[in-house]
Amino acid sequence: MHKLNFMSTSELNSPLKLYVIGVNYKKADTATRGMFSISSASQKELIKHAVSRGMDGLLLVSTCNRTEIIGFAEHPYKLIELLSNHWQNGTVKEFGSIAYVYKSTEAVNHLFRLVSGLDSQILGDYEIVGQLKTAFQMSKSLGGINTYLDKLFSHLMKASKRVKNETDLSSGTTSVSYASVQFLLQEYGSLDDKTVLLYGLGEIGKNTYKHLLEYALPQKIIVVNRSREKLENLMAAKPQHIEITGIDNLDGQISFADIMIVATGSNHPTVEGRNIPADKELLILDLSVPSNVANEVKALKNIRVIDLDHLSKITNATLNHRRQEIPKAEEIIAVVESEFYEWLDIRKFSPAINALKESLETIRKNEINIHMRKHEHFTSGDLDKITSRLMQKVVRQFAKHITAKTIDANQTLDLMYRIFEIEKITVK
Repeated sequence: MHKLNFMSTSELNSPLKLYVIGVNYKKADTATRGMFSISSASQKELIKHAVSRGMDGLLLVSTCNRTEIIGFAEHPYKLIELLSNHWQNGTVKEFGSIAYVYKSTEAVNHLFRLVSGLDSQILGDYEIVGQLKTAFQMSKSLGGINTYLDKLFSHLMKASKRVKNETDLSSGTTSVSYASVQFLLQEYGSLDDKTVLLYGLGEIGKNTYKHLLEYALPQKIIVVNRSREKLENLMAAKPQHIEITGIDNLDGQISFADIMIVATGSNHPTVEGRNIPADKELLILDLSVPSNVANEVKALKNIRVIDLDHLSKITNATLNHRRQEIPKAEEIIAVVESEFYEWLDIRKFSPAINALKESLETIRKNEINIHMRKHEHFTSGDLDKITSRLMQKVVRQFAKHITAKTIDANQTLDLMYRIFEIEKITVK
């Protein structure tokens, strides 16, 4: 991992490199992460702006635990500049004091660890995979994904799936949404006599709703959401003790609740002092970054607010078992990561391989014409099949040879150019 140096300009004119730059839970608490979070609308604006400037290959993910930009640049500051124009209210100096920068192979390895659950705040949590898929599709729809990132993403998903299916790294459920329900059970023992108000039906909100039904089943669940469509989808199969309402009824519903779970994912507080009835006793779980519960609410006498950083500490028993699975996950990552680099090596030499193929094709066709004149019982189809197979074998052996780590590829290519009289191609 590289330390940020915002004053250095030595790399500004160097070739493009892959960087992963971001802030996460390791060095930034919930409030600090909120300063650098980027809304979905701003993510689109950032990618559109980058594409319009000719940037090739860019991916951005901003979740409750991290804000990360993945892309190609001459220098990391080019990507930081993009971020700084769209994050909430942090400064570049503050960002530099807590940010991490991964370059080239380190960047690739970081992404493999990320999608495998090894870099999650809760070890083995796979919520980031869905969030990364959404970010990838957004960038791809806006023209921000190049061939390199497209192939890398395919290998990332392959590794993620293998780790999830072949190890116990995600055994037991310890996502943020699950941790919030477990916290409530630890606090109260049972929610049989409790009314829970769930505010927000984003990804974390929906998962929390499912976990409430599966593991806790309160006396009553009140679901409040801005989008009527999401509420109607929930109504299709809702149990009888679920009440669904729009955001206009928020204040009134808070007065009935014992527990409030805030999963609105807004850039600004969605629960303010004016929403809370006087002398109301209430436990609030704030699952949003930046915090969606205003500071004035946290200061109220009878209100207790629990944030994400607190919730991440309550799953030690499950995590101890998961830690034993880390070596297995790392072995899988090493295999799939090496497959990606094999593809990269082949892609690097593909112009030379294609040139060889074209030269062999010319030789092949000439030989077919010669043998057709000499041997009338051979058909052109027979000869075509035989010589095609021979040519493919030669090309495959050559590709295997030049991508091997034990030989000097440039010497082999120079020899090929001379033998087959091919115009020399620059390999980047």
